[in-house]
Amino acid sequence: MSGTRQWLPGDPPPEAKIGRMLRVDHAGEYGAARIYAGQLAVLRRSDKAPALREMQAQEQQHLDRFADLIVRRRVRPTAMLPLWHFAGFALGAATAALGERAAMACTVAVEDAIEAHYAGQIAALDDTEHELRATLEKFRDDELAHRDVALRNGAEQAPGYRLLSAAIRRGCRVAIRISERI
Repeated sequence: MSGTRQWLPGDPPPEAKIGRMLRVDHAGEYGAARIYAGQLAVLRRSDKAPALREMQAQEQQHLDRFADLIVRRRVRPTAMLPLWHFAGFALGAATAALGERAAMACTVAVEDAIEAHYAGQIAALDDTEHELRATLEKFRDDELAHRDVALRNGAEQAPGYRLLSAAIRRGCRVAIRISERI
């Protein structure tokens, strides 16, 4: 919510809300980097590998930024990072094993979920968080660019696209909820 907001008794303090945002965003970027690592483990010689490497590099930049923010703002990272380490890589490798288009379908699904997540966070920030809002807006735009690359590379032609992308989006939403809290 933009502007100044009156906090009511029982509301979590603004720092706690920012902490949850940073915790989940750090976890999400970590997971995204692991997904691309898994995809590249399978598709490293594919003609899609350069695009995957470029998207992975951007995700690493996002991860580095959130790693810096959680240290600067003294936010604990999610305890789920070991699971996201394995799950991200496994998701990337599994979708890549299904083919280049399935890997791209994975990217579309993940980026759709993350774009919606970032949009909600941006809307929830008040006017005191200009720097964080700018970071989230930039990263949201990067994620949308990744989605567009994946769409141009045949994501929607993946076998079972609707089912695959719906399952991945659902999994992302669950991971977001878990990472905010744990």
